[in-house]
Amino acid sequence: MKETKLYEEKVVDAHEEHHEQSFIRKYIFSEDHKTIAKQFLITGIFWAIIGGAFSFLFRIQLGFPNVDLTSLSPIIGNWLTPQGKIDPEVYLALITMHGTIMVFFVLTAGLSGTFLNFLIPLQLGARDMASGFLNMFSYWFFFLSSVIMLTSIFVEGGPASGGWTVYPPLSALPQAVSGSGLGMTLWLVSMSFFVVSALLGALNYITTVINLRTEGMTFFRMPLTIWAFLITAILGVLSFPVLLSAALLLIMDRTFGTSFYLSDIYIAGEALSNQGGSAILFQHLFWFLGHPEVYIVILPSLGIASEVIATCSRKPIFGYKAMVYSLIGIGILSFVVWAHHMFISGMNPFLGSVFTILTLIIAVPSAIKSFNYIATLWRGNIIFTPAMLFSIGLVSFFISGGVTGLFLGNSVIDINLHDTYFVVAHFHIVMGSASFFGLFSGVYHWFPKMFGRMMNRNLGYVHFWFTFIGAYLVFFPLHYIGIAGFPRRYYSFTNFEAGKIESFMDLNVFVTIAAGITFAAQFIFLFNFFYSIYRGRKASQNPWKSNTLEWTTPVNPGHGNWPGKIPKVERWAYDYSKPGAKEDFIPQNVPYSKTPESNLPEDEHH
Repeated sequence: MKETKLYEEKVVDAHEEHHEQSFIRKYIFSEDHKTIAKQFLITGIFWAIIGGAFSFLFRIQLGFPNVDLTSLSPIIGNWLTPQGKIDPEVYLALITMHGTIMVFFVLTAGLSGTFLNFLIPLQLGARDMASGFLNMFSYWFFFLSSVIMLTSIFVEGGPASGGWTVYPPLSALPQAVSGSGLGMTLWLVSMSFFVVSALLGALNYITTVINLRTEGMTFFRMPLTIWAFLITAILGVLSFPVLLSAALLLIMDRTFGTSFYLSDIYIAGEALSNQGGSAILFQHLFWFLGHPEVYIVILPSLGIASEVIATCSRKPIFGYKAMVYSLIGIGILSFVVWAHHMFISGMNPFLGSVFTILTLIIAVPSAIKSFNYIATLWRGNIIFTPAMLFSIGLVSFFISGGVTGLFLGNSVIDINLHDTYFVVAHFHIVMGSASFFGLFSGVYHWFPKMFGRMMNRNLGYVHFWFTFIGAYLVFFPLHYIGIAGFPRRYYSFTNFEAGKIESFMDLNVFVTIAAGITFAAQFIFLFNFFYSIYRGRKASQNPWKSNTLEWTTPVNPGHGNWPGKIPKVERWAYDYSKPGAKEDFIPQNVPYSKTPESNLPEDEHH
């Protein structure tokens, strides 16, 4: 115990001695987890703008296939045909880059990199991450990955165009299409660096949670945010290496003449020498990462929602331990359902039935979380901050998008719906929209701790309502288009006659207009965010009257977080509106009083 205290005193002294650093060391090559979190956030915002712009471009093509885009030629000149339309091969590249950017660079790095970095040490009572140096490297590997991916957009032949899943043989043969050349090579190199970044970060997060919890912070006193972050990091450590191996084998097929994924291929009547490989192998490797990746994206948002909903409902979270076990259950089950993405790949029907059952089982822990959120909200003294609205919106998307997942999890129904816009609608609601709402909720809630100022609440309300209504108007109609038979990734539907697909053209126009308005509404958030960093109203130490440890630090915590001794944790994180207490919140570092109301066993407080 004495050694621990001496070590803590040395750490405090070290942080106090080195608080004066150069600009480059403090803000660029920083080892402070709070600064690194901001770096991830700003980079993620940059990528979100690019990814959103790409989606709006191909949405214009779908809604207005005859429109002349010549006026955009100064920006996207070589992506247009002489008639001023988006080139068909560029269209596939836009879809590929949009999916890659949003899933990996925004919702994985931008969301996890920001909030896991920022909140884990603050909510656990740690001075910093287990390794500040590796944490810095995690961001810079992500930055290097970003630079390479950005470069790939401008190379000759265009960016990668094999869909965000980059299935071979389209991605394995450089001569297949223009986007299979240098752009695809850079995509693979970029993703390899991205995986290194994700692994460095995840190992750091796990080590910090296990080893650096402050005194009294047992596992079942941790906020649900930390539980969600821990499961997310474990999923990343176990699944991302599989994507790296898949990418490396693909690079070898492209460059060194191997045949891991290639066999009996003909291009323009010419037989290639590749034999013995299987393109299905890549699908197995990709989706073994790809389905845990869905939860790597959504679990941090669910953790954020748990904290925000409890705080703004002024109630203890309903079913704390059930929420923890459901997180663990989701983490385990996410590794045994990957082949439901492959029901039409020719797999054995019995194997399909096994994956159908496992897929439907994963709905159980997801439903537990949804019911517990609703029960927490029920009869709560709700404070509708922008963060709270976005968290409630997340629960709405998680439920409505999850219901459509029951259709796609059934192999019989999925055969008809696979690769239609029904699938696009499903995962954009349950994963894309829900995760983005978690990201927005987290930014609005912890902005005062990040920057010492408050975001404008009224602009936050406007941003929420435009985004919430807009997301449903964009993605809900796509279910009907998908049931009608619209295939995803198709450049044009105007030539289809079967099933009167042309009759849905008006719906496509409607979706495109809604997408444009929703995308434009995000600039309200951008203005609010960057303006508030410099001109926002100064924040108090605990503006939301929250219980978790990050609000016990100064308004602008330095490197080391607490200027003196780290607080000792005396209780769980959700003592809100406790009978007999003077305030409707009791921070985790406040000891139990001697009043009869507070002498109940701790489990009864849960």
